[in-house]
Amino acid sequence: MKMKRIIQLLPLAIVLVIGAISCKKESFNINSNPNDVTDSTIQYNFILPAAQNNTARLVARNWGWLQNYLGYWARSGTYAPNTAEETYELTTNFQAQIWTNAYDNLYDYEAMRISARKEGAEFYEGISRIMKAHNFAILVDIYNNVPYSEALKGAANITPKYDKGIDIYKDLLRQIDTGIALIKASNIAEDGPNKSITTDDIMFGTALFDDNGDGTADPDAMKVRWAKFANTVKLRILTKFMNGGVAANPAGTVGTPESFVAGVDLGAEFATITAEGSGFMDNGLNAEVQPGYKSDKGTPFYNSYVSDNTATKTANADYYKANSYAIDYYEYNGDPRESRFYTASPTGFRGVQYGLPSVTENAAATLSGIGPGLARTASSAAWVLTEAESFFLQAECIHRGFLPGGPAGAAAIMNQGIQSSFTYLGAGSASGYITGNATYADVDYNAASRFGGAAGGLFTIISQKWFALNGIAPYEVWSDYRRVDYSSTVNHFEYGTSTGFDAGPPISVSPANSKTEIPVRLLYPQNEYLYNPANVGAEPPVGAYPFSHIFWDLN
Repeated sequence: MKMKRIIQLLPLAIVLVIGAISCKKESFNINSNPNDVTDSTIQYNFILPAAQNNTARLVARNWGWLQNYLGYWARSGTYAPNTAEETYELTTNFQAQIWTNAYDNLYDYEAMRISARKEGAEFYEGISRIMKAHNFAILVDIYNNVPYSEALKGAANITPKYDKGIDIYKDLLRQIDTGIALIKASNIAEDGPNKSITTDDIMFGTALFDDNGDGTADPDAMKVRWAKFANTVKLRILTKFMNGGVAANPAGTVGTPESFVAGVDLGAEFATITAEGSGFMDNGLNAEVQPGYKSDKGTPFYNSYVSDNTATKTANADYYKANSYAIDYYEYNGDPRESRFYTASPTGFRGVQYGLPSVTENAAATLSGIGPGLARTASSAAWVLTEAESFFLQAECIHRGFLPGGPAGAAAIMNQGIQSSFTYLGAGSASGYITGNATYADVDYNAASRFGGAAGGLFTIISQKWFALNGIAPYEVWSDYRRVDYSSTVNHFEYGTSTGFDAGPPISVSPANSKTEIPVRLLYPQNEYLYNPANVGAEPPVGAYPFSHIFWDLN
């Protein structure tokens, strides 16, 4: 059987951390892996930096198709059509690597949890629980029910049952609580099991933070950062229980009432976050990993969509170009982030409609590519979750009344999210953009209804997430599209309509496509039907396009 190292393709800094260690396990498959993750030779402190690096790879490298679906990117005319993708005729092999990569990464965090618990390394165990929650939430949001309670057990169970998405979500909230408590209670003694956490943790340790003015991270400051990150992951989960809520215009033709997934006491959940007391990611705090990326061991996004470790342009750099919808919408709003999300073509900023047949006039060289705000440099840190998203999540929860602040607070926090997005991308001040779009509901929280569309409020917050998370967290924008329906006749979110811009996300213009909305989930991977047929077969039928909804999608 093909072997795979837990610590794979690591940048130099991680290699220096682990020295000559090369712990191995079988190539991950939750249905066929014969290895037991309780192997005592797997050390938690060696696993942590590698696992975090692979989380960054999961976040960066798997979403080109979804960028296309959401109107951000499109296939250039240099390449032949991807018929299955562009007609939404998805198969059980479509994007199966997301499942594999996520479970592979989860397997490493579970190995770390077991090893850390055995050695009394509470900080590491807490991190493992929080990061597992981060990854499992993504899986649920894409597939709904997935293996959870019986997963990650190696030879002890090679055919794990599927747990209901809502039950997984409920447990993830408790796992995060436990993770925060373990981290806050951990003892960072020079001779204790947590002694090397400030260097092993490449997300909130010394790679990106200098708490003491001497190039070192302070463990107490790290604890706060982890609690803020964990609470922000909880917000991601909790907002999924919130549907609808787009305000109706005076004629009542646009807008949907709030609805909430039954079975979770949202008030109690927010009370738990408040009682914990650390708050959410703010004050410039972004969750990024930095193991020592450099020109020949580059950051995952850069290596995938710009150039590889030999400085050779990747195929993705020519395949994925700007979608004309996004180019036009950023320009419609006078949004300076356009030049950070995209590069200029020889004739300025130019995109292409998604799904067009291959023609010379839309060749890669004629179109705008992925911009410097996303690509940055080969040595830049790799994002996992940004402060901007944290602010938008907070704004929605304030708007819906689960966090204090009222409408004025929601507007203020949302505007902080806009500025945070500008700052992260290198776009400067957002004040001109905000004031220049006053009275337009996709930027102005207090805008009245116009053009027959929704007023500000929640519509503005969800719209701003679309503008800000381009390339960064498209899976979260996809979740918004599914859960926040736009009207009584449109069971998903529409961008642009309230401001007189074309409704989006735009549908593929492939001549072979007759569909009118993007899919609402992916199909279970073919390997599940091969290696775990009884359990995947017991799941409710996914059905035909646009497929069955994720449990939190009430539309």
